Amino acid sequence: MAMTLRLTTEEDRALVLLASAWRCSKQEAAKRAIITSATRLLDDAAIDQLAQEVLAETGTIGPHHSGHKTLESRIRHTQRPRTSITFEAQAEQGSPADG
Repeated sequence: MAMTLRLTTEEDRALVLLASAWRCSKQEAAKRAIITSATRLLDDAAIDQLAQEVLAETGTIGPHHSGHKTLESRIRHTQRPRTSITFEAQAEQGSPADG
């Protein structure tokens, strides 16, 4: 799907920095940033949901209960390393950093 991405000067600078760090085009950097952000957000939501379920099962309900953040932290600490999306193959193709 094609789309036009309109960025402020500061957002474009940030995208240029990402592209440079990842050694890829600005387009590829934008796609990677979306995937990275979505992965973190979805992981955070899943952890929050699991903490709420466990607290509900133990009779302590609600995300604002003092045990919620502690349990959420414990879940994060014991969470198995997840399979990460890698971009090395695409980076090896030598995309220019200017998009």
